[in-house]
Amino acid sequence: MRSNDVLGFVFADTLDDKIPELAASRTTASVPIGGKYRLIDFVLSNMTNSGINNVGLVAKSNFLSLTDHVGSGSAYDLSKRRSNLTLLTPYGGKTFSNYVETIYNMHGYLDHCREEYVLISQGNIVTNFDYTDLFDFHSKKNADITLIYKTGRVPGGYDRPITVDVDRDGKVSQVFVKPSATDEEVNHVYGSMLVKKSLLMEEIRQALSLNRLDIKRVIQDTVGKYRVYAFENKGYTAAIGSINAYFDFNMDLMKKEVRDELFNPKRPIYTKVRDDAPSRYGLNSSVKNSIIAQGCVIDGSVENCVISKGVYVGEGAMLSNCIVMQDTKIGKDTNLNYVIIDKDVTIKDERSLMGFDSYPIYIAKKSVV
Repeated sequence: MRSNDVLGFVFADTLDDKIPELAASRTTASVPIGGKYRLIDFVLSNMTNSGINNVGLVAKSNFLSLTDHVGSGSAYDLSKRRSNLTLLTPYGGKTFSNYVETIYNMHGYLDHCREEYVLISQGNIVTNFDYTDLFDFHSKKNADITLIYKTGRVPGGYDRPITVDVDRDGKVSQVFVKPSATDEEVNHVYGSMLVKKSLLMEEIRQALSLNRLDIKRVIQDTVGKYRVYAFENKGYTAAIGSINAYFDFNMDLMKKEVRDELFNPKRPIYTKVRDDAPSRYGLNSSVKNSIIAQGCVIDGSVENCVISKGVYVGEGAMLSNCIVMQDTKIGKDTNLNYVIIDKDVTIKDERSLMGFDSYPIYIAKKSVV
């Protein structure tokens, strides 16, 4: 299988309802992470690094932030003559109420694309994954459908997770929807799937004609009918399906082994470039075990924090275990611990806010505290 014969098809709004704070004014895929990236950066970079040069990005609402960030796709090398990034939004009264109807309503786009295979992905997954290994596996097994799974506990936010039983050859013997033992180690399918485009559309049309609108049941029914295999992603993977998962992932970035794996120079993660001056640190500032993006002014103390571009931290301020998104202003003598601060927030002098590692406080975009 050639990589350029695979169409990327990404759902940008995965689990929007599970992170209503972060997704109030944006889709899940455009949620800022790591100080300078968005979730979509990992999804698109994995595809382009694996040779996929045509990607459709499905977004049902709040997609202005996503459109502004991905633009024409040039940051991901998807704006050349033989490559393309297409933002697929509601049109003509078509609904995006479920995946079955969404895929069917996109049949005009899918039929127009020349690629034979479709790689479906979710917009909330953070990993650095080489899809060429998946393509080789799919071809060698002569598979009809290949699911990507991660062994471990089901992440928070997945009310109806999909898990699979896999034999030694990688063949799926059974698919479970919302299994009872989700607190144990399971083979969790986090939404990525490789399938021939004609087979996908045949199953979607059949499901629609029978009024079976649950895509998870459609996948479940393919076992025994087709050659369904599963491929394990053994690398670091984070599924952002709750505010706690979002916080935990950003804190994981403090670990060198996590950064080394996610930001592998052989498979770089691309993002929209914003030109800022280097960050400036005051004479009385203190920074420990933190990620600081460019364009910041740090006059206070920062420890175990992820600070995005253009953030100002006033003199005497103390920040611990915080995530601060871009262009936020934090006043003098503030004390913040376990706080997630969205973009363009103003925190006035001498304010004190404290959450906990299992319950971080969230401050909405453009708030004044």
